[in-house]
Amino acid sequence: MKTRRHFLQSSTAIIALPVLESLGFRRFASAAPAVKPPKRLIFLGFGWGITESTWYPDIKKPGPDYELPVGLKPLERHKKDFSVVQGLWNKYSNEGHWGSAMWLTGANRYAQPGQSFHNSISADQVAAAQLGLNTRFASLQFNSSESGDMSGHGPGLSMAWDVSGKPVGGQNGPVAAYHRLFAKDTTPLSQQQAMLAQKRSVLDAVLDNAKSLQRGLAKNDNAKLDEYFQGIRDIETRLAKEEQWMEVPRPKAPIAEPQPGVNGREEIKLIYDIMIAAMQTDSTRVMTFRQPVATLLTAMDIKVHPHDMSHYHTTLGEKLDASQRRDIAQSELLAGFLDKLKATKESDGTVLFDNVALAYGSNIRTGHELSNCPTIITGRGAGLKLGHNIVAPKDTPLCNAWLTLLHGLGVKAERHGDSSGVLKEIVA
Repeated sequence: MKTRRHFLQSSTAIIALPVLESLGFRRFASAAPAVKPPKRLIFLGFGWGITESTWYPDIKKPGPDYELPVGLKPLERHKKDFSVVQGLWNKYSNEGHWGSAMWLTGANRYAQPGQSFHNSISADQVAAAQLGLNTRFASLQFNSSESGDMSGHGPGLSMAWDVSGKPVGGQNGPVAAYHRLFAKDTTPLSQQQAMLAQKRSVLDAVLDNAKSLQRGLAKNDNAKLDEYFQGIRDIETRLAKEEQWMEVPRPKAPIAEPQPGVNGREEIKLIYDIMIAAMQTDSTRVMTFRQPVATLLTAMDIKVHPHDMSHYHTTLGEKLDASQRRDIAQSELLAGFLDKLKATKESDGTVLFDNVALAYGSNIRTGHELSNCPTIITGRGAGLKLGHNIVAPKDTPLCNAWLTLLHGLGVKAERHGDSSGVLKEIVA
């Protein structure tokens, strides 16, 4: 078949002409189409739960025509762009002071005989294995600057856990987070390469010794050694990522460096700003934020201890008031974050909100109650049903929601944690 393209021919070459209107062709834009923005995944978690009576919408009014309760009222302007999901829980959770240790994993802490603590990979790290291949940081973990016993989050260095169920370190506070993303490394390249080579040499020696030890070990010991090898493989992956980006300068920060000593409400706002900056510079596409509660209360001049506040039902009064004020403050901050996600433009004219899947919540409902985990989903990046009060079928694992988010972002995963399948109720 002959084409309608026109050509210029010389004695040595044939060169295709551009498409020209004068030759009977429709004019096409000369500019290349904008690159489609990447998908991102964000988990925002908090400890100590919520105020049950004033945070959840009426369970008898599912669908879009529900009334926002007092605790979520600050999110009114975004009502059509988020959904509250009720009835989800991690069936193996049994520790009422752990707001995030198993929140993203759904693991059974007693799964290993003879051990009092066991965890598995968190949903963010499942996503990072695929979404993080082309960014400087496969994932970023942000923490507050408050101490662990005040946070209500439980064990771990962040909300993230690796494939071996080991904690993944995070950045404590806005200053550390900012420096991790944007601080310039003034170490000469040759010295950086030498340091990396030294790390590899040490790792190789450790691996050789471990392999020599493996011969003649009992079955249980071999299983432990396999876990150890997985840890070494994880280190090798991180070193390879470090080498890949060694000669690429860090991006210019789109925000000013935060001042030290900030906590509470301002600390949360700053971390949200840093998360926006991380997406603007495509430094990472997977993030978690283990949020503060104690310093948020202090910043609001609330004297009640966060643990006592979570047990407001035993003695109402100032505990209940503290819990309700906490809910409103957290909702105000989340609303501000959604404002910025909707206002920040992407290269193709869309906004960050169009390409993000975001989950907000806790493993704890209130007190020591671990069923009906408070859960909000938002963002248009994973094909989620937004603007609804969604009531999940009875005994639905929280990990069904995480599996659905992963699938919506194109992450291949057959199951996650204790999931029994995708949660079709949250799919648009």
